[in-house]
Amino acid sequence: MKLNKFLFLYFFTAVFLFSCDKDDDTPEVVPPRDRGEQELTDQAALEEYLDTHFYNYEEFENPPADFDYNIEIDTINADNTDKTPLSQSPLLETKKFDYEGVEYTYYVLKVREGASEQSQPKFSDSTFVSYEGSFLNRDVFETSNYPTWHDLTRRLTGFAQALTEFRGASGFDVLPDNTVEWNNDYGIGAMFLPSGLGYFNTYQEGIPTYSPLVFTFDLYRVNEADHDNDGIPSWREDLDEDELVFNDDTDGDRIPNFLDPDDDGDFIPTLEEISDEDGNIIFPYPDADEDGTPDYLDPNI
Repeated sequence: MKLNKFLFLYFFTAVFLFSCDKDDDTPEVVPPRDRGEQELTDQAALEEYLDTHFYNYEEFENPPADFDYNIEIDTINADNTDKTPLSQSPLLETKKFDYEGVEYTYYVLKVREGASEQSQPKFSDSTFVSYEGSFLNRDVFETSNYPTWHDLTRRLTGFAQALTEFRGASGFDVLPDNTVEWNNDYGIGAMFLPSGLGYFNTYQEGIPTYSPLVFTFDLYRVNEADHDNDGIPSWREDLDEDELVFNDDTDGDRIPNFLDPDDDGDFIPTLEEISDEDGNIIFPYPDADEDGTPDYLDPNI
């Protein structure tokens, strides 16, 4: 009897301790904040930031011989009260974008638009950029000092939207040491994003949730993207024209059209349905039954 009591007590204690440990290790699930309410909070923070900070506009207006053409943002204080705040810069533009049921406001500082007419990205293109990301307290969380290729479908929504306002350089020279020197007419700018066009409530190491973000950047070159190599540029696969490509899925197979080589799921590749016998792409895309739906989106063709 004593042994049974001992075993029962041991079993009860073990279960209790296991339950406590399990409860202690389970993170508390916090529902995301209301996007509309958070947008109001972020706008107040961004407006204060733009009112109390300036960039090195004087260096851009009269570039010194050793100027690196990088945007530097600083706080207006007692020592520089004569500086023009970002909010009053004639180069600052206010933009709107509808996302997740909210009309977001973000800001673009267009220091230099860029020269190349053929190098203005769409929201789904690949861009060759260098950039620096920071918080409103000016702490830097990410830096890319040298330009690298970035697929805008994999970047923040606000980042992609802001870059579509700029253009790349008109060209470049390859120096004897095989390094590249870009023509000094590439796009230079900054963007000021509410958290709803940033990471919002998604955890990112070193980035607090619901953080408005600031990016300064240089845009050098753009490649039009066709992610699934089906002959249709990815930006044209945005059927609802909301400038988002992950929510367009004609055949409902959970593969968005811009990644799906057979958009209508009829087992005929999209590329075949938009090409002639010689393999040349036909545009406007063929619509054999003239019902307003091109063949590559029509499973009955």
